[in-house]
Amino acid sequence: HWDIVWQNQRKSISRLYLLLKKHSAAKASRKKAARPPQAEVQQWAQSLEKLLAHQTGLVAFKMFSKSEFCEENIEFWLACEDFRKTRTSEKLAIKANNIYEEFIRMDSPKEVNLDFHSRERISQRLQRPAKTCFEEAQRKIYYLMENNIYPRFLESDFYHGLRTPGGL
Repeated sequence: HWDIVWQNQRKSISRLYLLLKKHSAAKASRKKAARPPQAEVQQWAQSLEKLLAHQTGLVAFKMFSKSEFCEENIEFWLACEDFRKTRTSEKLAIKANNIYEEFIRMDSPKEVNLDFHSRERISQRLQRPAKTCFEEAQRKIYYLMENNIYPRFLESDFYHGLRTPGGL
């Protein structure tokens, strides 16, 4: 039984690495390295903020989150980042509604883990959406990622393989 579990885990890690390599190879046509520089990969362990600041780190974290069945958190966080950069009130209203329908509404396709009161406050703010209407929820989801999936990412064979020169 444990042999099968281990084999499945190794297959998942290999798939993650191949996806990252494929993404890096696509970037390599625009840049030189097909693999993220070791110094960059080392920085990812300093904080979730540093990991998300690197494009390749973000891609690796998204792929790992997907393999852990919790990609809705990083997708919500990214949607909120994009939302805050929105300039027109019309686009703000459209994006706010889209975020609500995709991530906040109960039984939405990518529902994030928020309490009832947070959902209610967001629902009320949708009447007149401002750039800050998802701020509290985004902070909560960031905290969940920072204390849950991020430590698992750092402990994963996938990340350790990227940290090791010639690994994976």
